[in-house]
Amino acid sequence: MQDTLLRGRTLTFHHRPEGVEDTAAYSYVENGAVLMRGAKIIASGDYDQVRKAGPQAEVIDHRPHLITAGFIDTHVHFPQVQVIASWGRQLLDWLNGYVFPEEARFIDPAHADEMAGRFLDLLSDHGTTTAVAFCSVHATSVEAYFTAAAARNMRMIGGKVMMDRNAPDNLRDTPQSGFEDSAELIAKWHGKGRAGYAISPRFAITSTPEQMEMTAALVQAHPDCHIQTHLSENRDEIAFATSLYPKARDYLDIYEGYGLLNDKMLLGHAIHLGSREVGTLAETGAHPVFCPTSNLFLGSGLFDDARLRGAGTNNGIASDIGAGTSYSMLQTLNEGYKVLQLQNQSLHALQAFDWITRGNAQVLGLADRIGTLEAGSEADVVVLDARATPAMALRMERVETLADELFLLQTLGDDRAIVQTYVAGQPRKRAN
Repeated sequence: MQDTLLRGRTLTFHHRPEGVEDTAAYSYVENGAVLMRGAKIIASGDYDQVRKAGPQAEVIDHRPHLITAGFIDTHVHFPQVQVIASWGRQLLDWLNGYVFPEEARFIDPAHADEMAGRFLDLLSDHGTTTAVAFCSVHATSVEAYFTAAAARNMRMIGGKVMMDRNAPDNLRDTPQSGFEDSAELIAKWHGKGRAGYAISPRFAITSTPEQMEMTAALVQAHPDCHIQTHLSENRDEIAFATSLYPKARDYLDIYEGYGLLNDKMLLGHAIHLGSREVGTLAETGAHPVFCPTSNLFLGSGLFDDARLRGAGTNNGIASDIGAGTSYSMLQTLNEGYKVLQLQNQSLHALQAFDWITRGNAQVLGLADRIGTLEAGSEADVVVLDARATPAMALRMERVETLADELFLLQTLGDDRAIVQTYVAGQPRKRAN
């Protein structure tokens, strides 16, 4: 098996940095390298030392570019790739006007296959090597998603949305069919290669109590699967959801009442939360997921990261394509920084890059496999060019620190700043 050595400046994180002075949180090597053998990282760090570990390795010289772990996106809608940048309305109108008609097309296997390939190529082009996706209600969409991921050896998590009410007839399942389809897909895909299944009740509005009971049965039968849904994105959504579950103390209590809250649970948005909900998220280990570009696009509200972290939650961050407006996790950080600024919260660039690599891997319980350049990790790597555009190159003439370079990347960077994306050791970025 041919070893490959990537040469450049390397950056990997060990814990969430408290600030620029927290140098123990990360390792940055000016004359660095990453040695890959097949789909694994064998060594990383100082070039001379890494070279000794792979003296026969093929060397790919990426100097002076920056090499980090591949980016991780914890909330995205694969069937919405062709409704991104549709004129924005409020959440429920947007779903009915754009999303549901688009998702109905994924009953066609040929369409699902084509979109899955194009979707994963776009992720790789933007430096994303792992994502957690909602597929459509159709098993065909899940088959297409995982088949395309397997062909690229990408570590991807996803699942069929379950929804048996408040959706068009051609997008509804039943409690029983949703359970059976999900169980079959779990048996076929979960844990096979790099695939992971996420049990996916879309949100409380589109699932009856009977379907939520079947969701709970799936979670009990498959405790190693992730669970994903939506929570408190929009005030009208909250009012509608709680009207459908009048015994619930609040929106989160709907999911809590069915035993769905644990450290495998990913809750997209989580903007408008009461104090009881915040405390319960921390107690159960469930993960709120910040989706800044979609929250701004739909006018949903501002995610309060400091409040949640202060209570003890471990939050993800995500693009939320297709209400999200960019596949780029760099641009996700750009808008996330602004959302937090509006609340007098700061997002340091070192914290930001930790968040989209090791931090999101930790949210997924996969930090031992992805999100760092540590030996033994899977070889998902991104190479970044902070001079990718004339505007970036001009700014870089005055950049003096790593933190400033990272902030430039997260503010002005996009797919043009991605020199190459390695997925399981293989280059996957298409030419710009």
